[in-house]
Amino acid sequence: MKIKQSDRVPIAKKLAYAAPAFALAIVGIPVYVYIPKFYTDVVGVNIAMLGYLLLAVRLFDAVTDPAIGFLSDRTQTRFGRRRPYIAAGVIFLSLSMYFLFNPPEASPDSETIWFGVTIFCLFLFWTAIVVPYESLGPEITFDYDERTTLLGMRDGALIAGTLAAASSPAAVAWGFGLPPTDEGERAKFFWIAVLYAPLLLAFCWWCVLAIRERPQLFRGEKQRLLQGLKEVSQNKPFVILLISYIVAAFGSNLPATLILYYVEYVLQSKYADLFLLIYFVTGVLFLPAWIYMARKLEKKVTWLTAMAINTGAFLGVFFLGPGDGHIYGVLCFLSGIGFGATLAIPSAMQADVIDYDELLSGQRREGQYIGIWSITKKLAAALGVGLALSILGGVGYEPNVEQSEKVQLTLRILYALVPSLCNIAAFVIALAYPVSRKIHKDILAAIQERRSGNTVTDPLRPNQTLG
Repeated sequence: MKIKQSDRVPIAKKLAYAAPAFALAIVGIPVYVYIPKFYTDVVGVNIAMLGYLLLAVRLFDAVTDPAIGFLSDRTQTRFGRRRPYIAAGVIFLSLSMYFLFNPPEASPDSETIWFGVTIFCLFLFWTAIVVPYESLGPEITFDYDERTTLLGMRDGALIAGTLAAASSPAAVAWGFGLPPTDEGERAKFFWIAVLYAPLLLAFCWWCVLAIRERPQLFRGEKQRLLQGLKEVSQNKPFVILLISYIVAAFGSNLPATLILYYVEYVLQSKYADLFLLIYFVTGVLFLPAWIYMARKLEKKVTWLTAMAINTGAFLGVFFLGPGDGHIYGVLCFLSGIGFGATLAIPSAMQADVIDYDELLSGQRREGQYIGIWSITKKLAAALGVGLALSILGGVGYEPNVEQSEKVQLTLRILYALVPSLCNIAAFVIALAYPVSRKIHKDILAAIQERRSGNTVTDPLRPNQTLG
């Protein structure tokens, strides 16, 4: 694998790589927000049992994410390491989604089993696609700035796909004239599955056919999973990046969980969907500007600036109350300016620290890194959701009634103050991130020298040599 700083990626190839992210966003808001309510209120699954199954799926992810990453790193076929998982996995993911969205009419016990089997299959095959898919990105180009554009387009497609997926239930109900009855709800999810299944297949296979993986060169023996995970933990830039991102992700998942509660009970507004639209659309529109900034400056500087804007605007939300919906809309727009960059720029930085791992280990282990990144991000989200809802219940939240001042204050703290404090902590941690454009160039040069059998100096540890 020859590393070239002029490793440019044609726009058609960038679009082909970004496309699956748009379709894969269906395994997001529809599954986490709409499907549970559909299964409890329409299908008839016990809400407690459904909660246990969703928790079990999270624990299941803790095993499958790093395992799939490890397997894809070690896979060797004439089609590459990643593409076979994407090409085959999307078939089973589409089927799993269709069956999950279209349960048969049966007894509650049978419906519970149906939900459990299909939700586990959905997340297994989603992981089998997403981890290799995201691992493919850092391999496409080694150019410091091209990565920012490529992965920025991917994450921009993810945001746009999330927006489309979030609006799909309402859009399908309106488009097909479906009534708000049990039959109408079943028909709605049937049509969502029918529309998204071919989209998943088309976009994933487009990526598989358009992207060619690079041949892999290994130095030394392939490592076992636990040994590899131990070495990953010794990659200082990755550890700094991961901790900073996870702290921020913990905070950002609180607003995602609590926005419906905050808008209804604190702002006393019915326009939560509009506010979400403002936030997501702003994130997509400003993302190209952030990518341009990262190319002109440093990724780290760009990421820190985006976090500062996002946090500075969102902190003001803590001070709002009934009737302040218009001010909240402005703050959603201002905080949304930095939203896209807080997703895309860390992805590009992650690709750079994987290059540093190759310098240390002699192997390309994107799968392990993406697997670790994925599961820690999911656990941060699960912890945030669990704590937020538990705390609300503990202070006396009651559904569909006017909330006490204590509950409203708790909502304001959890929705606005805690996320802002998490972002500030993440900002401080990220200041220690050491990989710059120059350092990355030195890392790539050192990789080439080591492949030639020469001893090199570690660009991040000048006192240490690597043979």
